[in-house]
Amino acid sequence: MRRTIGATAVAAVALTGAALADDRAVGLAPDLPSVTVETADGPVVIERIQDPDHEVTGEWARTSRECPPFCIQPIEPAPGVATIGELELIAALQDPDVVVIDSRTRDWFAGGTIPGAINVPYLEAVERMGELGCEIGFDEWDCTGATRIALFCNGLWCGQSPTAIRWMIEAGYPAERISYYRGGMQSWRVLGLTVTLPDD
Repeated sequence: MRRTIGATAVAAVALTGAALADDRAVGLAPDLPSVTVETADGPVVIERIQDPDHEVTGEWARTSRECPPFCIQPIEPAPGVATIGELELIAALQDPDVVVIDSRTRDWFAGGTIPGAINVPYLEAVERMGELGCEIGFDEWDCTGATRIALFCNGLWCGQSPTAIRWMIEAGYPAERISYYRGGMQSWRVLGLTVTLPDD
């Protein structure tokens, strides 16, 4: 049976948010003004910036980056991997059985991340599969107990999480236990969603 983050998880998030309904003008969904996720530093509320005139500025407002290496990424980074959006990622953040991974390099992570995400830089993804339920054998990984994970990086033009995903699958991680948030930090910020600094 294929296990992915999908409609059931999104429905669970919607039900959680419905109980929190308030008068926020800018919500996550019609009956979902915000959600609270657990992080290593305690609970964090994920919500959107309430100023309807707010605009994205700086690095995140850039539309064009030199390709290669910053080329538009495919919807499916590898066969069997589910591509998800923001509501599915929020559901993953609330699910204790899913690990959300910021696969960007440490310098990008230090500039702000999605609350509850852990940093596993893409270059370290395979060597750290032991932290995600895999066991190393004599010459290969045994991932029969692999954790469900969701990876993201900087956005539609960022190849860090797709690269990590492909390398992990080649090393033995089951594709059906991986989700890919393709929008990444750029889409997250464009929607005005909460960003935390690693030391927050």
